[in-house]
Amino acid sequence: MALIYMRKAEVSDIDAIMEIINEAKALLKADGSPQWQDGHPNKEMLLADIEHGFARVLIVDGNVAGTATLMTTADPNYAKIEGAWHDTVDTYGTIHRIAISSQYRGMKLSKFFFSNLISDTYAQGIYHMRIDTHKLNQRMQHLVKEFGFEYTGIIYVPDAIDGKRLAYELNMVK
Repeated sequence: MALIYMRKAEVSDIDAIMEIINEAKALLKADGSPQWQDGHPNKEMLLADIEHGFARVLIVDGNVAGTATLMTTADPNYAKIEGAWHDTVDTYGTIHRIAISSQYRGMKLSKFFFSNLISDTYAQGIYHMRIDTHKLNQRMQHLVKEFGFEYTGIIYVPDAIDGKRLAYELNMVK
């Protein structure tokens, strides 16, 4: 069995992170989704995630196998929703920019990574999570539903092609 764990990303991880993000962009494009096809996430955005302590990497046998951003501050894109958040009072964590390297696809690592991101949030005393995805990103919709996230409505993100996103929320028991 491989040694698998999650840790905060470091600047030295940026090349591996960018490679994974670029592979994910190609996969989304092949799936027919316009998500991530307008140039983001880009290196500057990902370096900012690292600088703020939000970036995480999934490590498999010493190699960066996945990347994600776990924001623990309010996401301005979530301030307005067509629908309703279940919890509008408590602090929430947000998963963004999650991707697994093509070298590790098929190993169910996205589930392992999601579980670790949720546990990280919970360990920080944050019991509410949010995530969004494009309506054509069936892979992400399937994953969030598997983890008990509930669809709450539509939000909009800055995207030159199509900024409309399906919003999901997970409220955990303390």
